[in-house]
Amino acid sequence: MHGELQTLGRAVKQAQHLQHRAMDRELSTIGTTLAQWDALRAISNAQGAPARALAAATFQSEQAFGTLASRLVAQGLIERRPGQGRRIEHHLTPAGERILRAGHQVADKVLASRFAALSATDRTRLLTLLQRLTADA
Repeated sequence: MHGELQTLGRAVKQAQHLQHRAMDRELSTIGTTLAQWDALRAISNAQGAPARALAAATFQSEQAFGTLASRLVAQGLIERRPGQGRRIEHHLTPAGERILRAGHQVADKVLASRFAALSATDRTRLLTLLQRLTADA
């Protein structure tokens, strides 16, 4: 029994790894990486959010997100602004918004290719199953 579960776990990890490699490769054509684009997406979804929330949304530690955010500031893609108390808020710049939009187009293309072997019904079922596995997260 444990062999089947380990095979399943490895298959999920392999699918994610292949997807990430394809996304990184294609996002490089617009001058960004998957980690950078994911951070822009998280900031867009929660304008003004602090690093702690954005780190959680991007599956990173606060320290790793802080380093990434510093690179995004240096590239002119985001701004950090003072918030209430010691809170630092994160906002996209117009350049960040452009990269985010271009990244959405890249992601749509990559994901369409990665999931092409599955029917619409299969994709819906897979999403339902994955959401069930992550419901408590």
